[in-house]
Amino acid sequence: MIDNLLLGNLRFQKTDFTPNIDYYKELAGSQHPSTLWIACSDSRLQSGHITQARAGELFIQRNIGNIVPIHDWNFATVLEYAVVHLKVNDVVICGHSNCGAIRALDQESNDAYIPLWLNNAREAQSRVDKKISVPETVPEKEERYRLIEQENVRLQIEHLHSYPLLKKALAEKRVAVHGLYYDLATGALTRVT
Repeated sequence: MIDNLLLGNLRFQKTDFTPNIDYYKELAGSQHPSTLWIACSDSRLQSGHITQARAGELFIQRNIGNIVPIHDWNFATVLEYAVVHLKVNDVVICGHSNCGAIRALDQESNDAYIPLWLNNAREAQSRVDKKISVPETVPEKEERYRLIEQENVRLQIEHLHSYPLLKKALAEKRVAVHGLYYDLATGALTRVT
């Protein structure tokens, strides 16, 4: 696999990097992304690919379940750097279909860290389960997961609003927050409101 990645890099250098060398030289000196993109670590969700964003346009933070944990130093540093230093205009939380993290909310686990991390999404599951009947068919179960995935985007936006530096940036109208949802089966990216 590493050999394939290195060969892919050679193709990238030949087909994209070299023909656009001036653009990449400018990027080598500094970055000025317009968007902080918070997404799931899922290998099927390639943020730049699905949005056709070029290198330098997205400042990306990825983790299992596109979580915005409350009071997390790692996340807080990413947010602070993006909003205060890079001066991004937009913050996006992007969920996706068939999310393993959301499905794991229904599973018992002996893992040491994953269940603790997923507690940051458990409220989304509770909200959906309070609104719908217990699913009985496979399509009903899949629809439940889709609803939880989208509710998780809303929940993580709420978590995002708990950070004082974001509240300040929003109050000063320096940044806007958006929820998006990517459907792996159709390739469609839609707003979550």
